[in-house]
Amino acid sequence: MKKIKLLCISFLLVAAASCKTETKTSYEVTSKKDANGLSYETVKNDPTGLRLYTLENGLKVYLSQNSDEPKIQTYIAVRAGSNYDPKESTGLAHYLEHMVFKGTHKIGTADWEKEKVFLDTISNLYEQHRAEKDADKKLALYKEIDRVSLEASNYSIANEYDKMTASLGATGTNAYTWFEQTVYTNKIPANELDKWVDLEAERFGTLVLRLFHTELEAVFEEFNRGQDNDFRKRYAAMLDGLFPNHPYGQQTTIGKAEHLKNPSMVDIHNYFNKYYVPNNMAVILVGDFEFEPTIKKINATFGKFDRKELTHPTLAKETKITAPIVNEVFGPTSESISIAFRSEGINTEEEKMVTLCDMIMSNGNAGIIDLNLNQKQLVQRAGCSPTFLNDYGYHSFTGSPKTGQTLDEVKELLLAQIEKLKNGEFEDWMIEAVVNDLKLSQTKEYENNSALADTYVNAFIYQQDWSKRVQFLDDLKKISKEQLTVFAKKFYQDNYVVTYKRKGEDKNIVKVANPGITPVHLNRDKSSAYLTAFNKVESKPLQPKYVDYKTAIKETKTANGIKVSYVLNDKNDLFDMNIIFDMGSDNDKKLTLAAGYLEYIGTDKYTNEALKKEFYKLGISYYVSTANDKTYVGLNGLKENLPKGLELLEHLWDNAKADKDAYNKYVEKIYKGRQDGKTQKGNILWNGLMNYGKYGENSPLRDIMQIDELKAIDPEELVALVKDMKNYKQRIFYYGKDVEAAVAALNTNHKIYGELKEYPVAKEYKETETGGNVFFTDYDMVQTELMFLAKGAPFKPENMAASTLFNTYFGSGLSSIVFQEIRESKSLAYSAFAAYSNASKKGDANYVMAYVGTQANKLEQAVDAMMELMNDMPEAEKQFNAAKEATLKKLAAQRITKSNIFWSYERLQKLGIDNDNREAMYNAIKEMTIDDLKTFFNKNIKGESYNVMVIGNKKDLNVESLQKLGKIKELDIDYLFNYVDKKDVKQ
Repeated sequence: MKKIKLLCISFLLVAAASCKTETKTSYEVTSKKDANGLSYETVKNDPTGLRLYTLENGLKVYLSQNSDEPKIQTYIAVRAGSNYDPKESTGLAHYLEHMVFKGTHKIGTADWEKEKVFLDTISNLYEQHRAEKDADKKLALYKEIDRVSLEASNYSIANEYDKMTASLGATGTNAYTWFEQTVYTNKIPANELDKWVDLEAERFGTLVLRLFHTELEAVFEEFNRGQDNDFRKRYAAMLDGLFPNHPYGQQTTIGKAEHLKNPSMVDIHNYFNKYYVPNNMAVILVGDFEFEPTIKKINATFGKFDRKELTHPTLAKETKITAPIVNEVFGPTSESISIAFRSEGINTEEEKMVTLCDMIMSNGNAGIIDLNLNQKQLVQRAGCSPTFLNDYGYHSFTGSPKTGQTLDEVKELLLAQIEKLKNGEFEDWMIEAVVNDLKLSQTKEYENNSALADTYVNAFIYQQDWSKRVQFLDDLKKISKEQLTVFAKKFYQDNYVVTYKRKGEDKNIVKVANPGITPVHLNRDKSSAYLTAFNKVESKPLQPKYVDYKTAIKETKTANGIKVSYVLNDKNDLFDMNIIFDMGSDNDKKLTLAAGYLEYIGTDKYTNEALKKEFYKLGISYYVSTANDKTYVGLNGLKENLPKGLELLEHLWDNAKADKDAYNKYVEKIYKGRQDGKTQKGNILWNGLMNYGKYGENSPLRDIMQIDELKAIDPEELVALVKDMKNYKQRIFYYGKDVEAAVAALNTNHKIYGELKEYPVAKEYKETETGGNVFFTDYDMVQTELMFLAKGAPFKPENMAASTLFNTYFGSGLSSIVFQEIRESKSLAYSAFAAYSNASKKGDANYVMAYVGTQANKLEQAVDAMMELMNDMPEAEKQFNAAKEATLKKLAAQRITKSNIFWSYERLQKLGIDNDNREAMYNAIKEMTIDDLKTFFNKNIKGESYNVMVIGNKKDLNVESLQKLGKIKELDIDYLFNYVDKKDVKQ
C-alpha cells in the first residue's frame, strides 16, 4: 500500500474515544454469479464496491463503479517487470513496454506479409550484431539494420494505436515498468468502452517489433535523462546496498547501456510469449459503466486468450545486514542523504508495523521528524517513506542539510529521531490519530478513479487478498504503543544503508554516440484495414455538459457582510474553506515572506509544536499561501471539527508571536533553498531561463529581496503584516456540507471590525518582445534541453478553440505531428512538443512554445527539424480529422464538478470570460477544417521570432551551431535569478 501524506485528516480523538463504541467490522468474502453466469467476489463493507472476476483462462478483472463523470480509468497490468529481465538483456521489460505501442500484424501495417519479411531480416541482423565482437563489423551490421529498417518502414504506419486511442477521446495514454509490473494506461469516455476493449484485445494478442531501432534511440534518450537525474542515482545506489544479490538492487528498470546497445528481438518475443498471458494479467476498470455488459465484453475478447503454464523465477535471497553499508554518488544537484532499512515484503506483519512507524515519524504535520527537525528548522528538510514489494520492502529516511551543515550531521539527527521512536517518545494518542489520518486519506483516494485503479493494480501485482487490504487500517489500530516500540527496537538497528548524494563530477556517466539513423517513413496518408474498420464503428454519442456558474455557485454573507461563495459537497463529510484576498506578492513582496514565516511560530498560548498537535488532533489542516495576485488563508478537514479548527486558526492569526531565532533560521532556510534551486536543471530552464526569455532583466523572478534585506527585517513587522491582512477586502469560498454551520462558525470566530481597506497597487512587469536571442546556461548534464518562446498577440477568447485543436493535432500527444517527426521518424529526442499557450489573464500576450530534450550531438539536427515544423505545418487530412474527433470527445466527456466549479470560474473571470466557454469552443471546433487550422497557423505561428533558451554542458555542446537562431548570451545562474552570493552580503 502506498502511503499518501496529507497535513490534515484524522478524526477528533476525544469524540471518537468518548462517543463511539468499538465494534468489529466484518470483511467477509462472498462469491456470486452475475447475469452472464460469470463468477465474481465481493468483500463486505468494502468502500470501493469492487467486483473481482477471474475468467476461465485466469485473467483477473477488477471492476468498480463511479458515475461522477462519464469516463473510465483503464489499466492493463502484467505481473512481470525488470526483475525477470534476462541477465544479458537488462532493460528488456521496459523496452518491450515501448514496443507494445507499435501495433500488431493488423494494426500499424499497410501490408503485413511484405513487412514481416523485412522484420525477420532485422531480427536476424540484431542477433548477428549482438554476437559480433569486432567494432567495425558491428558498425557495418548496424548500418545494414538501418538500411533494412528504412525499407521496412515503407509498409509500417506510425502511431496507429495512438491515433485510435486519440479518436476515442482518451487521455493519459501511457505505460510504466517497474520491478514486478508493466502497466498500460488510458482514461476513456464511457461511451467508447466497447471499442477500447476490442482494440486492447487485439493489441495484446500479438507482438510486432516494428520501427525497432528508432524506438531504441528514444530509450537511449530516456537512459540519458536518468543519468541527468541525481535523485535516481541516489535511489539506485540505495537499492544496490539493500539488495546486493536480488534484482531489486542489481537490475535497473532502464537497463545497462551495453545491453541497450546490443538488443535481441528474439529475447523480447520470448519474454512477451512467456509473461503476457491471461493468467498473468489483469484488466482494471474504474468509472462509469455497467457491470454485466462490461464483463461480458471482456470475456468475449480477452477471455479467448489461451492460458499458459507459468512459473515465475525464484530470485536471490538476501542475507541479514549486520552493519551500516555506505554508498555515495555524485552529481551537480544539491547534497542530500538517505538512510534505508530493509524489511519483509508486502502482505506481512512487518508491512503493518513499518507503515505505522513511518506515519508516527513523519505525517506532514505532527510526526517526530516533522516537529523535531522540520518545524525547528534543524535541517533544510527531512522526511521518510516506506515501499513494499513482493519479496522485500524498505523504509527510507531522507534529509537535506542547512547551510554549513554536513551530511553526517543530518544523518545523526535522523538516527536520533529513530531513537525517539524506539524509546516511545511520542504521545499515546498518536497511533489512533495517524490511523484515522490514513483512513480519511484513503477516503479521498477512493473518490479518484485513477488513484483507486492504482490500488487495484497493487492488489493484483502483489497478489493481495482484497479483504485483507480493506481491513488493513483496522489491523493497524490494534497495534499498541508497546508492541510498536518493541518492534522498532528490533527493526531499526545498525542494519541500514546510508547513501550520500554529494556535489561533484559523476565519473560513471556513459556517453552515447549518435548512430546517424536514417529517418523512417511515417506514411501518414495510409491506414491499415484494422484502423479503417475501427473508424467505421460508431459509438453512442456522448453529449457535453456545461456549467451554469451563476446557479452552480451559490452565495450568502457573514454577519459582517463578507461574501461567501459555496458549492455543496454531497460525497462525504470533508470541507474546504478559503478566505481569499485579491492581493499577492505583486502588491507586497513581504506577503510571501510573512506567509512562510507563520509556519514556524506559535502564540502567547501555544508553542508552534503544540499548535501542530492541536490541529492534527482535530483532523484539520490550515495554510497561508500567496501567488502573485492572490493570498489564501485556508482550512480543511472534517466538517464536524470546522468550528474548533477555525477557532484555532483565528487564534493563531490574531495572536501570532514573533520569534527572532525562528526568523533567523527561516532566512537561512530561504538562502539554502536558493542555493539548492540553482543546482536543479528543471528550475534553471523552466523558471530562470523562461522568465528571462519572457521579461528580460525586469522579471518577477529576479525582483527579490536579497539576503541582507531579509536579515534586516524585524520579524515583528511580518507578524503585523499577517494580522493586518484581516483588515483588507476579502471574500470566502466554502466547499462542504451544512453551509449554515460554516457561516455560523465564521460569524463566531472570524471577527472583522470597521471598513475594509483597499489593496496596495500591484507592480506590473512588462513582457519584452521576443526574437533573435539565444540565452544559454552551462550545466553539467548529458542531454541538452531547448525551449523556443515567441510572444504572440494579446489573449482573445475566440482563439481558444483553434489553439486547442492545433495543440492536439500538431504539438502534444503521441500521435501529434511534432512527436512523430522528431521522435518516431528521426529519433532525435525522447521528449518533444509544441504548443500555442493562451494567457492566464485578460490583456496579457499568448505565447508560441516548443521544446526538445536531446543528446548534445543531435542538437543541430533536432533544432533544424523543429524549426522546419514551426514554419511549415504539415497537412495530413486523416490526422487532422482524428485530432478534431479526439478534441470534441474530450470536451464532451469533461465534467467540472465539486470545488473545481468555483476554481474554474475564477480562472475564466481572470480572462474576462463570464460563462462556460467550452460550449462556444465545442461548436467552433465542430465546424473547423484543416484549412481553418492552416490559417490559424499562418497567422499566429508561422514566421514567429523566437527567444531560444538552452541548458546543457558547454564541453559537449557546439554552442556556435545555435548562432543561426540568434545572438548568444551566456547567463550565469546567479545573474539569472538575481542572487547575491552570501559572502558578498554585509553581516
